[in-house]
Amino acid sequence: MKIASWNVNSLNVRLPHLEQWLQAAAPDVVALQETKLDDERFPDTALAGLGYRSVFAGQKTYNGVAILSREPAADVQVGIPAFGDEQKRVIAATIGGVRVINLYVVNGQDVGTEKYAYKLRWLEAVRDWIASELQSHPRVVVLGDFNIAPDDRDVHDPERWNEHHILTSAAERAGLQKLLDLGLHDAYRLHHDGAGEFSWWDYRQAAFRRNLGLRIDLTLVSGDLRAACAAAGIDREPRTWERPSDHAPVWVELAAP
Repeated sequence: MKIASWNVNSLNVRLPHLEQWLQAAAPDVVALQETKLDDERFPDTALAGLGYRSVFAGQKTYNGVAILSREPAADVQVGIPAFGDEQKRVIAATIGGVRVINLYVVNGQDVGTEKYAYKLRWLEAVRDWIASELQSHPRVVVLGDFNIAPDDRDVHDPERWNEHHILTSAAERAGLQKLLDLGLHDAYRLHHDGAGEFSWWDYRQAAFRRNLGLRIDLTLVSGDLRAACAAAGIDREPRTWERPSDHAPVWVELAAP
């Protein structure tokens, strides 16, 4: 089972890219972030034509998450239970015996702002919820745009992207570590140790051409799936296309049980 994640940064704009990539990469499950569409405008009919069923939770202009899958999705959950939040950032479903949890983590704006404090509260809430999900679903993949680069290998300039900078601050990384401490594993790091491989590049300053990026799109697997994690990677090609998302798809491949 190949499970992928892609922050498309407007599905309305990027639908042709998504369709092209689905046909080329043929994932079994795809988690999307920043769809930026009301639910009534979600292109589920077009995606069904490519063999994908869709569950989604969107809003106009901002946020929005979806899960596409070849098999039916069951036990769909939208949002973090017991955490009041109108922003559409979380959707989960069980597909082929795997619990897929799609997160669009809060950006946080800048360290010390109210949005940063909200990000830290959000991370605590999502950690508590995922802890309970792991009790019910031992085969779990948590993936999405985490808006946190796990360590210095995941940034192009560690001196700039330091413990005081948004997306790499000590508190954000500690929040991510609390998720990993639940028994989750960064699938990419199970297969790749090196630095300089990124999933996001700013549109400015020719950042993609110069590889001035961050690895902030992650695929985390539960302990019960670690041995089944056959491969993981980042697909840079869609970032080269005309009018691309600023994120590239990331993926994990699970061997059959």
